[in-house]
Amino acid sequence: MKLNYRVEGEGTPMIILHGLFGALDNWLSLAKIFAKGGKKVYLVDQRNHGKSPHSEEHHYHAMADDLNEFIEDHQIEQPLIVGHSMGGKTLMRFSVKYPEKLSKMIIVDIAPRYYPIHHRTIIDGLKAVKVETVKTRREAEKRLEPFVKELGLRQFLLKNMVRTGDHYAWKVNLSVIDQEIENIGEALPIKAVCNVPVLFLSGGASDYVKEEDHSHILKHFPNASFKVLEGAGHWLHAEKPQETISIIEDYFS
Repeated sequence: MKLNYRVEGEGTPMIILHGLFGALDNWLSLAKIFAKGGKKVYLVDQRNHGKSPHSEEHHYHAMADDLNEFIEDHQIEQPLIVGHSMGGKTLMRFSVKYPEKLSKMIIVDIAPRYYPIHHRTIIDGLKAVKVETVKTRREAEKRLEPFVKELGLRQFLLKNMVRTGDHYAWKVNLSVIDQEIENIGEALPIKAVCNVPVLFLSGGASDYVKEEDHSHILKHFPNASFKVLEGAGHWLHAEKPQETISIIEDYFS
């Protein structure tokens, strides 16, 4: 699949993969700073997100192959890669399958273990918005509010709304993600091992990566190290961007 992307800067190649319901612009402000520091940053929309093509398949085998195709198409040599949440799961699967294709990586606030479905309320809320009939973004937010109480999260999710002609539509392929949601939390295969150096960066206020996950992570990634950004939740790059930038730059230097 030919993924939509944006490039910032010149220098050492770096790829950033967003999370579920996200898009490449979630990391744009950080990418501009990485670019000033001598990186050529490729921001990528994963399949069924942003401006990338829609597909009936949404699983990590396919998304890892999408990333490999992207790297080959753009002749990117030994990139540094960052993956957040779903993007981190994609990156883990990619690194196991194509370890020779990258130099170092950072997995942001996700572990290789299985995660039970916990986005059902968000999906139900997005379906309740009924974008084909909603007239304004404010109306959409009101319809979403009973399902998603946090204002910041509602605003993040509604970035997926785009006006097409006289009505709105979703950029994200909501129907397929609804059908394939079980795949989002899929664990890395038990015997999967990758020796590429990797930093697991997690938010101290997030419950996605716990201390007891570290031993499990090391079985898959023997060259893993760990960093906790205290006071940050799951979207630590949005909550504490300067600290996130500093940690990423330090590790990749």
